[in-house]
Amino acid sequence: MRVTQNQQMLIGEVDVSNITFNLRSRDDIPKILRGLQHLYTTETLRENIFALLEKNIQPSIDKANGRPGMTLWRILVCGVVRLDLNCDYDRLLELVNQHATLREMLGHGPFDDSLYSLQSLKDNVRLLTPELLDQINQLVVASGHVLAKKKSEQNLRGRCDSFVLETHVHFPTDLNLLMDAMRKTITLTVRLCEGQGIPGWRQHVHILNKIKRHARTAQNKKRSKAKTPELAEKNQQALIQAHQDYLQVAQSALDKARATLAELQTSANADALVMVEKKEIEDFMAHADRQIDQIHRRVILGETILHAEKVFSIFQPHTEWISKGKAGVPVELGLKVCILEDQYQFILHHKVMEQLSDDQVALEMVTQAKKRFPSLAVCSFDKGFHSTDNQDALKETLQQVVLPRKGKLSRQAKEIESAPEFVRARRAHSAVESAINGLEVHGLDVCRDHGIEGFKRYVAWAVVARNVHRIGAMLWQQDVAQEQRLAKAEAGQRRTA
Repeated sequence: MRVTQNQQMLIGEVDVSNITFNLRSRDDIPKILRGLQHLYTTETLRENIFALLEKNIQPSIDKANGRPGMTLWRILVCGVVRLDLNCDYDRLLELVNQHATLREMLGHGPFDDSLYSLQSLKDNVRLLTPELLDQINQLVVASGHVLAKKKSEQNLRGRCDSFVLETHVHFPTDLNLLMDAMRKTITLTVRLCEGQGIPGWRQHVHILNKIKRHARTAQNKKRSKAKTPELAEKNQQALIQAHQDYLQVAQSALDKARATLAELQTSANADALVMVEKKEIEDFMAHADRQIDQIHRRVILGETILHAEKVFSIFQPHTEWISKGKAGVPVELGLKVCILEDQYQFILHHKVMEQLSDDQVALEMVTQAKKRFPSLAVCSFDKGFHSTDNQDALKETLQQVVLPRKGKLSRQAKEIESAPEFVRARRAHSAVESAINGLEVHGLDVCRDHGIEGFKRYVAWAVVARNVHRIGAMLWQQDVAQEQRLAKAEAGQRRTA
C-alpha cells in the first residue's frame, strides 16, 4: 500500500505549511526544505506533482493493497535532500532519522519514533525514473518562473554548456582491470560453490594471492629506468616474461572457473537464482578474457589497442576516457553532461552524452528545451558546439543564436559576432559556469549510483534538486527581507512610544 501523503495528521505533527526555519542559518538544508515547502504549499503544483508520482511509480501495482510503504512525498523529499547535499545513503539515513526539521517535512511529529532503514531508502529513491524526474522538473521550473515574476510574453534566454560527471572508478590499466575481473570471478565462484556444495576451491585464497603477486611483479617491471641499450633490452624481456606469467596464472584460474560452471550446469540443484549468479560470473569472465587478449597483443605482440576496444571499468562499463584540455586535468573518467540554463538560473533541460561530442547535441538540446518551454528564444554556446549545420538549423529554431565560430572568421561572420546583441549574450554566457559549479557542489562531482540507468537517474535527481534549491534560495531572500522590514518597523514603534 502506498499513498502520496498521509491525510490524517498524528498528535504533535506539524503541517508542512507551518514549518519554520532559522533565517540566520547558513547551511544548505533549510533552503532545500524551504523550496520543498513551496512545492507542497502551492496547491496546483502539489497536485500536479502528486498526480505524476501516482501515475508513474510502479503503475502496474495496486497501491491500495499490501503493507504500508513510504509515501510518495517522502520519497521526493529524500531524493532531493540526498542529491542537493551530495551525500550517500548512510548520511541520508542519519538525517531522516535524527534531523528534527527534516522529519517535520517528512510528516513525523515529536511523538513519532518510527525510523527508516537503509535498504528502504535505497529501494524507494530508485523508483523514480529519469523520464519522471524530467516531467517533475518542468513543473518545478514553471513554478520558479512564476516566483521570479516572469511575464507570459517575456522570452527565455538560455545558456548551454557541458561538463564531465565522473564515475566512481579507480584509474584503469590493463593489469588492474584484469585483476578486478579475476577477483570477482574467483570470489563469486567460491560463494556459489559453497552454496551448492561443490568442492574444488579450497585453495581459492592462495590462487587469488598468487594472481596478485604476479600482477604486482608485472607492474614493477614497467618502472625500469635503464640507461644503456643492453640493460633496456634485458628489462624489456623481463617485462614480457612477467606479463606472460601473469596471463598464465590468470588463464589457469579462468579455466578452473569454467570447469566449475560446466559442472554446475549439469547439477540437479541448479535453480533460477543459481543461473542468475552464473550469468554474473560469466560476465566477469568475459571481461577477463578481453583484458588477457589486450595485454597479450599490447605487451607481447607490440600492437596498439584501438581506443574503441578499451573498457575503462569493469564495474561501470559506460565510463569514458575524456580529455577536455583543462589545465591540470589531463583526463577525466566518466560521461559528459550537457545542461541548458535560463536567465533566472533554472536548468531547463539536460542530457547525458554517451559517445557524443558537443556539436552533436546542440540542436537536440535547443529543440527539447523549446518543446518544454516554448518561450525560449535566445541561446548561447561556446565554440565547441559550432558546426555549419548547427548554425543553419539553430537559426530556424531560435530568434537569436549566439554560437561563436571556430578558426579565422569571414567578413560576414565578423559582422555577426561584433553585433552588440551577440557580444552582450556572449559575455553573459559565462554565467553558465556558475550553474555547472553549483551542480558539482550539490551532487554532480562524482556519480554515486551504478550502471548507466543509475547514472541518468542520478543526473535527473540533481537537476530537480538544484532547481528546488534555487526556489528555496529565492524565497529565503524574501523571508529575510520581510523579517528585516518587521524588525525596522518594531524599532520605529519603540522609538515613537
